[in-house]
Amino acid sequence: MPSKRDPELEAQALDWIEANLGEPIDKSKPYDQLLKDGIILCKMSNKLMPGCIKKIDTKGGGFALMQNIERFQTAAKKWGVPQNECFQTVDLWEGKNIPQVTLCIHAMARVAQEHPEYTGPQLGPKMAEKNERQFTEAQLLEAKNTVSLQYGSNKGANQSGINMGKGRSIMD
Repeated sequence: MPSKRDPELEAQALDWIEANLGEPIDKSKPYDQLLKDGIILCKMSNKLMPGCIKKIDTKGGGFALMQNIERFQTAAKKWGVPQNECFQTVDLWEGKNIPQVTLCIHAMARVAQEHPEYTGPQLGPKMAEKNERQFTEAQLLEAKNTVSLQYGSNKGANQSGINMGKGRSIMD
């Protein structure tokens, strides 16, 4: 079942696309109608990865325009967007799952942070960076003597007053 559309996430996605395109987008049209033919998505992909989409169909019937969407999906995967964050052509073309389309655009923005050549705007949280630590042999040995707080603490509690049922104590 497709999740609910979020106008704020859609607006953020359009702003990110617009900033990467370097040209204004006519936001008077509905979000799904702006992206439906795949032209904007293909142009944006070519800005991120120059020449990744050789042909962008601007006219023609539904089949030609649906090919734009497929070309974009191929480019998104090449860019590094995981398969489960991509969308199916019908999700956009027929409006079956627009939130998945938005998720894919946000995923492209997130993955962009991992590309050193990308200098465009950031969308979403900053990606975590590796923070590897080196410990000496002495530090590793000392750590074995430490009791982890994950084991919990009873803070002085004991078993007195436990009732094992039927009003009788264990000692009866």
